[in-house]
Amino acid sequence: MKLHDEATRLKRRDCYQFAEMKLRNNFLSRGKHCSFVMSALAFTIVVLWAWGENSFITTSQSVQAWYRTSYSACSYGNGEWVLDDSQPLYSGFGCKRWLSATWACRLTERTDFSYERYRWVPKDCELPAFERSEFLKRMQDKTIAFIGDSLGRQQFQSLMCMATGGEESPEIKDVGKEYGLVKAKGAIRPNGWAYRFPSTNTTILYYWSTSLNELLPLNMSDPATEVAMHLDRPLAFLRNFLHLFDVLVLNTGHHWNRAKVRENRWVMYKDGIRSELDNLKEIDTAKNYTVHSIVQWLDLQLSSHPRLKVFFRTMSPRHFHNGEWNNGGSCVNTTPLSRGSKVEQNRSSDPIVESIVRGTQVRMLDITALSDLRDEAHRSHYNIKGTSGGSDCLHWCLPGIPDTWNMILLAQI
Repeated sequence: MKLHDEATRLKRRDCYQFAEMKLRNNFLSRGKHCSFVMSALAFTIVVLWAWGENSFITTSQSVQAWYRTSYSACSYGNGEWVLDDSQPLYSGFGCKRWLSATWACRLTERTDFSYERYRWVPKDCELPAFERSEFLKRMQDKTIAFIGDSLGRQQFQSLMCMATGGEESPEIKDVGKEYGLVKAKGAIRPNGWAYRFPSTNTTILYYWSTSLNELLPLNMSDPATEVAMHLDRPLAFLRNFLHLFDVLVLNTGHHWNRAKVRENRWVMYKDGIRSELDNLKEIDTAKNYTVHSIVQWLDLQLSSHPRLKVFFRTMSPRHFHNGEWNNGGSCVNTTPLSRGSKVEQNRSSDPIVESIVRGTQVRMLDITALSDLRDEAHRSHYNIKGTSGGSDCLHWCLPGIPDTWNMILLAQI
């Protein structure tokens, strides 16, 4: 029965894609005169597709509602950066309970902060202004979870600063223990953080995972043991707590390289069997396989978690020039939008994530191209006074670009 259902689903999908292609080709060849007919035919195809994929659509009213909900969404990734003196949403001198000092560029030797004054304006839709009381009201009795690498941590810290206005907010409770997020003996920090706003019972949490898959030491008694990286297994934290989440945002990417694989002593496993992946191309393939496995697993889980909305964030761009982070690479530009202010494209600048989420219930949080225009907004070579360090052209100053990611996220929820 399952094989039949899957075959039917794939057949419907292929028919839809063929019809879509025919529509496009016919429109281009016949011109504007048949636009009404083509629109009607397109709507008919959408209705048939909706009927096949969504058994709850049974009336003309529900069909129209489904069509509006599913096909009226704009592309938040296309638009323009504009100067806006109402920005930023919080002070870089505040938010000390939530914001890591190393990313609070107001506390560093940097003197130019014009990067804080820009707002993203999507081309074909409105990006609502953020208002924290309205945000908490919308998220009443809900949990927002970020799982990913340090860029995911930046997005988490950004949302905490946005939701508190950068204020100390002593009433907010640390509920990390509920999720096993406690600092282990000898650890620099816990594996994540979770905070709850008592006024609305809103929880925002972050869990550190550079790969999103399960990592298991091969010899627990050996500190230098190799670590099995199970490419087709979601990490245990995700499996254990998924039922508690209302919004889930995932990201991975920057740790999938030969140096990190060697440093972490990762060995790739698939179907429980070791698989030797030696060169960079195969590491990229392993990453893509993991992302595909996670998305497919989540797509299956969503039928059992109807309230859950899942987003996979596209890659945050790096802007190292003349080297990498460990051999002299830098990003010295401080002029906003020196590379342009607009994004106008039909596809995401992260085609891997775009391709993998297509046809699933997992949504893409497309931030790559709009972030790529903002090379002046990285932490760069500026350090906290009295300290030293290299250039960071990967992470962003906060307040900064991750605030825009969160505004787009909230618009899509």
